[in-house]
Amino acid sequence: MALKDDHYTYRVTWSEDDNEYVGLCTEFPSLSWLAGTPETALKGIRKVVADIVKDMQENSEPLPEAIACKRYSGKFMVRTLPEVHRSLAIQAAESGVSLNRLTSSKLSR
Repeated sequence: MALKDDHYTYRVTWSEDDNEYVGLCTEFPSLSWLAGTPETALKGIRKVVADIVKDMQENSEPLPEAIACKRYSGKFMVRTLPEVHRSLAIQAAESGVSLNRLTSSKLSR
């Protein structure tokens, strides 16, 4: 059974330990599906998620919100060492930009 309006985030990667492809769903980090091809791994994890969602709905459990559907403010706080903070402040001043702009630029690379 396919999940209607499936907006969850999927990824397929190679598992050296299992010598197979593994399908993963970001919103359900405890789930995975092993298969011989990437296409089969994706199909498998999507079926597992659909089954889990159905079970959760039948038990009136809240479903995780799809990351793609969440709204983000663009703000978050990062804690760092004072030496790193100083170094970034110096780089920003030398570049003639704000610390925020410099840090945002570095994070987006």
